[in-house]
Amino acid sequence: MGLPGMQTRITLIGVIISAIMAANAAAALVKPGCRDQCGNVSVPFPFGLTDGCYLNEDFHITCDDNVTAKTAIGCDTLAYLRQQNGEKYRTGCMSVCSSLRNVVNGSCTGVGCCEVELPDGLKDISVSVNSYDNHTDVSEFNPCGYAFVVEQGQFNFSYDDLRNISSEMLPMVLDWAIGNETCEKAARNKINFACKGNSECHDLHSRDGYHCKCKQGYQGNPYLDDGCQDINECEEPTLNNCTRAKNCVNTEGSYNCRCPKWHHGNGRKDGEGCVADLLLVLKIAIGTVYKGMLVDGRIVAIKKCNIVDEGYLQQFVNEIIILSQINHRNVVKLLGCCLETEVPLLVYEFIPNGTLSEYIHEENEDFPLLTWNMRLRIATEVAGALSYLHSAASLPIYHRDIKSSNILLDDKYRAKVADFGTSRSVAIDQTHVTTQVCGTFGYFDPEYFQTSQFTDKSDVYSFGVVLIELLTGEKPVSSMRSQEDRNLSTYFIHSVKENCLFDILDSQVRKEENQKAIMTTANLAKRCLHLNGKKRPTMIEVMMELEGSSKNISCSTKI
Repeated sequence: MGLPGMQTRITLIGVIISAIMAANAAAALVKPGCRDQCGNVSVPFPFGLTDGCYLNEDFHITCDDNVTAKTAIGCDTLAYLRQQNGEKYRTGCMSVCSSLRNVVNGSCTGVGCCEVELPDGLKDISVSVNSYDNHTDVSEFNPCGYAFVVEQGQFNFSYDDLRNISSEMLPMVLDWAIGNETCEKAARNKINFACKGNSECHDLHSRDGYHCKCKQGYQGNPYLDDGCQDINECEEPTLNNCTRAKNCVNTEGSYNCRCPKWHHGNGRKDGEGCVADLLLVLKIAIGTVYKGMLVDGRIVAIKKCNIVDEGYLQQFVNEIIILSQINHRNVVKLLGCCLETEVPLLVYEFIPNGTLSEYIHEENEDFPLLTWNMRLRIATEVAGALSYLHSAASLPIYHRDIKSSNILLDDKYRAKVADFGTSRSVAIDQTHVTTQVCGTFGYFDPEYFQTSQFTDKSDVYSFGVVLIELLTGEKPVSSMRSQEDRNLSTYFIHSVKENCLFDILDSQVRKEENQKAIMTTANLAKRCLHLNGKKRPTMIEVMMELEGSSKNISCSTKI
């Protein structure tokens, strides 16, 4: 069969041709009204089967649906290939065997099967096959010999092929080019220039001629008018680098990334992203948190007490005392305070991306979905912060109000534990006894609720609730669930016992293929929620287990 570019026609005989061009099922591959198939082989323009359907005569393909390609193997066979025009080229190989005893499946070294590599640049080739003795001595197990051209690595020899060659079609690569000029020279002749709208020309360094490719942001057939169509990068997350997938806006040949409300920037991961505006950012029970700027240009968060009350003032003072003892990357930093004014002010580092609770529970384009890997990393970071508070601070510190709304996310979605107004430092081996129960309904340690004794294991219980929030996407307390399952802890433990865990997982978590990692995390959460505080793990143990799961995911991702 001949190759294009040599003033010869091509006859398709059942091999698959892989043309070097971008093609898309949604875009036209042939001229209107032209046939695009020879058997089950696609024939895209610039190739064509009938007059007016190909670029020029070099790309005219003759389709013979009745001819089938035969294979180059046998026990009495000589395969011979030659280049008919241009520089002479001859090659071939010999395959012999007297029985099947020495024939090895998958081996093509001369016993029953032989092969030879072809160099690039062959044109107008012919293949012939001959038999020395007309298969007289081997006809019982090998009645015929076969020869064929096939893409390297796409044929696996079997001794069954000696008896009856498979009718399976095999791929062959057709290496081709447009003309014999460079892009610069070819483009001067606009009438015959093959690259059409929204495409660009590429010179071929290994030979004369050129190829056309759709420009970045387009896909289809670059040799046809309107053949390169716009790609909607926003439909496929891997095609855009917006920090928030929902804020991607497709444009002709490209896309833009919008920033959510109260943010500005280019919205791209490789750019400035989205930066929060100088606006009110958060309201809490006893105060309001504002965004501000220091004289040196640093952006900060300022908590202002709403109520001038001794009890609330005490919480502000307590937060100062607690945070002054803490230096951890996953705990929000207190930068300063002002208690001399009528209304106390606390100044913190600014954490731009809101609370974990918003990302888990609010359906809002301002809060993109958290993947399982992100959730596991956030849980690991919070566990590390609590482990530090319990074991590495100058005196053990119990947070006493761990919940998803007290976990902030920075610009890289790293966790920052916040709100230490009700936290307490305690002497080692002591528990904190209080007459007033502190915390949030749904996160309460049942044991603490009954005894009024807050221990490090009380924080562990609250963390367990956060962990199942990350797993399920459910709220700690919800009237949408049945009466007996309104408390998330009860609902979760009941589902685990009934082997229904995967029925209640959040959709983002359910996408995770590593079910073992999910079950490991779920079992850890179950242990954190044990009614007997002594049987709960310590935060150090929790952190180590989560770090192990995170490392396993990281390793599997690299593989």
